[in-house]
Amino acid sequence: MDPATLIGFVISLVAFFVFMVLEGADPTSLIFLPAIILVIIATFGAALASQTMADLKKIPTWFKMALVPGKVPPATEQIQVLVSLAEKARKEGLLALEAEVKKIESPFLKRGLQMSIDGTDPEDLRTILEGEITAKKTEDKVAAKFMNNMGGYAPTIGILGCIVGLMNVMGSLSNPEALGPMVSAAFIATLWGVMAANFWFLPMGAKILRVSALEAAQMELLVEGIAEIQAGTSPRTVRAKLTSLVPPSEQEREAA
Repeated sequence: MDPATLIGFVISLVAFFVFMVLEGADPTSLIFLPAIILVIIATFGAALASQTMADLKKIPTWFKMALVPGKVPPATEQIQVLVSLAEKARKEGLLALEAEVKKIESPFLKRGLQMSIDGTDPEDLRTILEGEITAKKTEDKVAAKFMNNMGGYAPTIGILGCIVGLMNVMGSLSNPEALGPMVSAAFIATLWGVMAANFWFLPMGAKILRVSALEAAQMELLVEGIAEIQAGTSPRTVRAKLTSLVPPSEQEREAA
């Protein structure tokens, strides 16, 4: 799991448990299986209903995107790769990059360079690569929307559990001693719904969008680098142009 995601989850839960203890509540009261089953399973089912059959196969990948996102290499590292390629292309021509393409790990950069070497028109090349970026952003938004849908459904489903619990309470008015625990159990479902939405599902949707934005920004950086290499731009100019696309805060962090 991404450390930032884990840290966020832990801080949220610890803060909530500390609050419960300070209020005199018992944190173990949250371990109420009927409420957990209702909120987690029913929320997941409701979110599934909003997707197509084709989307269902992608759900494991969506959870992986939220919890274990792929590592985004530092921008300076990518810039250095592009500058090295620009130096070789400047000295020996684009065809000299054939051997270098095989060593590149990024599929996106590899495809872009190969099309450049094959003589693809610069405008067509940019259109194709930018189309890939747009398609990726669109797909990532669908994944984030799924998580956000779960975040929207969970509190309402928790309320349904609370209503069912209160119905049981109304049916047990003849037994005053049992009312307290039954009312408490009824509200636990609502608590689970709100907690699951705001501690997990909504943050997971936001995480997917954040990682998607970082990956798209790096892909856009690669597009610019490929275009400059194809145009035969000097390595020094390539470095200057690409560095100008990196946020100042990231430049300072990587420089340090």
